[in-house]
Amino acid sequence: MGNSLQEQLLKAGLVDAHKLNQTRTSQRKQVKQTGKRGPQADNETRAAAERARAEKAARDRELNRQRQEEAALRAAENEIRQLIHSHRVVRDGGDLAFNFTDGTALKRIYINKAQHAGLVNGSLALVRQDAFYEVIPAEIAERVRARDASLVLVHNQPTDQPEADDPYADYQVPDDLMW
Repeated sequence: MGNSLQEQLLKAGLVDAHKLNQTRTSQRKQVKQTGKRGPQADNETRAAAERARAEKAARDRELNRQRQEEAALRAAENEIRQLIHSHRVVRDGGDLAFNFTDGTALKRIYINKAQHAGLVNGSLALVRQDAFYEVIPAEIAERVRARDASLVLVHNQPTDQPEADDPYADYQVPDDLMW
């Protein structure tokens, strides 16, 4: 078995021992560089690594986009919260109950007569802020509605004249009607 071509050439005197050692060394280095599976397996490994790197980059971009969307949403919510808080009408000492609906629930807040008149004629609006209800001016309610319409609960639009074909036009509903 020890009769390889290299050893036969050495016995025949066609190559010397130094040249034989150099050839063996270069062959070992070549095997180490390409791996035991050969050069094609190396290309497959590189391609798989490149695919994994591309997939990770795509995942990272998607996560980044989601984080940016969440940050923009939080910033918009904070902006609405600050807008409502800075323009709210103080409801201290209200003795008049104002009933309204929040989704399917019937709610009640206590306000004074001027605030009640403002809510009825449309100069004031009622909005939900977190778990509380605030009275704000109509201009601010329009700005809040532009950002998130679900927060504006009561915003009456002023109607100066009744409809022409309204059979109940002669029977106006009083502004102070409580239900």
